[in-house]
Amino acid sequence: MRLATFNILHGRSLTDDEVDLHRYARAVATLDADILALQEVDRDQPRSHGADLTRIAAEAMGAPEHRFAATLAGLPDTWSAATGELQPGTAGYGVALLSRWPVSSWTVIPLEAMHGPVPVSFSDSEEPTMVIDEPRVAVAAVVETPDGPLTAVSTHLTFIPDWSPVQLQRIVDAIAELPRPAVLMGDLNMIGSRPTVLTGWRSLADALTFPISHPDRQIDHILAEGSVVSTGEARSVATGISDHRALLVDVERGWDR
Repeated sequence: MRLATFNILHGRSLTDDEVDLHRYARAVATLDADILALQEVDRDQPRSHGADLTRIAAEAMGAPEHRFAATLAGLPDTWSAATGELQPGTAGYGVALLSRWPVSSWTVIPLEAMHGPVPVSFSDSEEPTMVIDEPRVAVAAVVETPDGPLTAVSTHLTFIPDWSPVQLQRIVDAIAELPRPAVLMGDLNMIGSRPTVLTGWRSLADALTFPISHPDRQIDHILAEGSVVSTGEARSVATGISDHRALLVDVERGWDR
């Protein structure tokens, strides 16, 4: 089966600064993923033509099972923290998880923001900037693959270095009782091997993902615990949208003894 994670930048392309829904659908279809994690996903947002980007992706990849989890409600200039399931027609922004195979259960894991203004340096040459963190979320599914159940998680962690490990541990704790093997996919805003060191999970996909044109770091990850292994080399794919490359890998689910 193929796993993929993709921060879609709400479907926007850097080449023309436009959101073209047909181009977005083609980009998702090109990945040919069986389980797909998406981040920076819009629903009912004017900037993405009021579309449900999760549903468009599901139709493009042939995924009858999908779940959108909002982190923020409203429009970009009036964001507020999303609480629970948004009412239909409420503009939202968050993450999504999609599967071509049946899902026996879904779990949404809210991830608290760091409180108060926080100094953050966005490059080695810049002075720290005071920023206000925003809440995050993870969505987990127990996917009934042809070889048995697999727990899959999609998330997008904060860019604040001292807080992203807290959020990552929160996810690991929240899914501790869900079936193994498990895969955790998403934009973790952590470079290289840091997520594997923090969690003890294995990386299934090592490839540079950001920025899209000349990637020099990996901040998008596919981690695994339990008997799931890669069957080929991971790839980062420039799809024509977003500022990230999509990360994908073919895997095989084994059996825990």
